[in-house]
Amino acid sequence: MTSDRPLAVFQAVLIIACCFGVYHFSTDQSNVDDDLPIQVTDSNGVTHNFASSPERVAITNTYAASVMRMLDVNSSVIVGVSGDFYDEALWPEFTETKIVQQSAHSEIDFEALLDSRPEVYIVFATNGMVDTNAIRDKLEPVGINVLALDFYKYDVLRDEISVIAELFGKQENAIQLFQEFDAIEYEVSSRISGLNESNRTTVVMEHHASLTRDPVVLTGTSQWTDIIEKAGGINVFKDLPGHTTHVDMEAILDTNPDVIMFDGITFDIGFNAFDNDDMCGTHMDFIRDRPGFDNMKAIQDNRMIIMSGEFAGPMMIHGLPTLAKILHPDLFMDLDAESFIDDYFVNHHGLEKQGKFVCNSMGS
Repeated sequence: MTSDRPLAVFQAVLIIACCFGVYHFSTDQSNVDDDLPIQVTDSNGVTHNFASSPERVAITNTYAASVMRMLDVNSSVIVGVSGDFYDEALWPEFTETKIVQQSAHSEIDFEALLDSRPEVYIVFATNGMVDTNAIRDKLEPVGINVLALDFYKYDVLRDEISVIAELFGKQENAIQLFQEFDAIEYEVSSRISGLNESNRTTVVMEHHASLTRDPVVLTGTSQWTDIIEKAGGINVFKDLPGHTTHVDMEAILDTNPDVIMFDGITFDIGFNAFDNDDMCGTHMDFIRDRPGFDNMKAIQDNRMIIMSGEFAGPMMIHGLPTLAKILHPDLFMDLDAESFIDDYFVNHHGLEKQGKFVCNSMGS
């Protein structure tokens, strides 16, 4: 009985905090003593201070866990996960770990979270489906640091990895990882350096929501805009505001893109997924049948691509040669682009790559 009393008190405090919203956290505040030896600032601009590396961490998404693997952080510190870790082939160490929410985008099971007793809870920083400030207001008054990091934006990926490295004393590992990133990026940039705006591949990147409604395209602040740019392409809707926006069919037809791409989050592709029901083919047929699309360059040249979700996460740099080769096959004919993805899984996950990661209308 006595062993349950601290948890009961902890839960009671959380309930009081949640009911009254007693604590508001602004982005220029630090949540602990500035004199503590470990200080990190997350992607919401919130500074966190720790006396030592945390020993109990809950995480909502596989991106954070992937980064921790890439830095060789001991997985035993992870005491709570979301239902996104369902694949036992990829995440065997978490089969018995407490589930604190059904997915990274669902409501938190606060009772389960409290039972896992984390010091740190890692959540998305800027995902529109996650109210990070509301989570912080509920959890930080009872001693749970809410660390907001995305790991899906190219321009800040290294900064966010550095936060995890600093938190767990893995700075040397981060240096080695960034050197690996440098080599991959150079392999691509050196081959596309002669391109100008006129011979970059033009791309329309559609959101998976386009499966069920009029086209939704990824726009200026989408992580895909940077990835496409780094691979030698141009997102033709990059100047539109926000992350996604609706456009009509005529807007896509007017751009007459070289390639139409889709994010593959809702498709059965990625690690340990093989598109067995040919969802990719069905969707590509649907796109071909759109009115007027038979006159579009991308359709006439048979250049439709569906990319698995891994390409927009911590694997994005290892996946960059694959996209670059798709956009500029003539510049990458001699490069085994998939070998970089093989290396990502072998070197950073300790697993052989398995699954279909790209659906290509050309069949390659």
